[in-house]
Amino acid sequence: MTLRNSIFGLGLAAGLALASAVAAQQQPNLEALHDALHLTAAQEGAWAAYKASVVPPAGAQARRQAAAQMFATLPAPRRVDLVEAEMKEDMADLHRQGEALKAFYASLDTQQQRIFDTQTLPPPGSGRDED
Repeated sequence: MTLRNSIFGLGLAAGLALASAVAAQQQPNLEALHDALHLTAAQEGAWAAYKASVVPPAGAQARRQAAAQMFATLPAPRRVDLVEAEMKEDMADLHRQGEALKAFYASLDTQQQRIFDTQTLPPPGSGRDED
């Protein structure tokens, strides 16, 4: 890894701009998932909360774009601060999404959990297991 491509190099600016696009590609097809789960009326409230949690927060795309645009204009210490701030926002989003997922998952029966697990796996070759 070169210094230019390190986490604090300019390569991160492109990463900030693409982060929400990648997240959107990794989201499960919610309509197909809902249909496959055959939810009961009692489970629909937990489904609605889960579904709302996987939608990127309002302003997240604009925040990432603004960060990517200003990245090249900042001195290295400010770039570090910007990256840390973006990572904190991303972690807060992940935590919110994780809590909603756990609550929804707990409302599912064993067969529904198997379906959910299968349909929400990243597709093979998505980069998670590649170096």
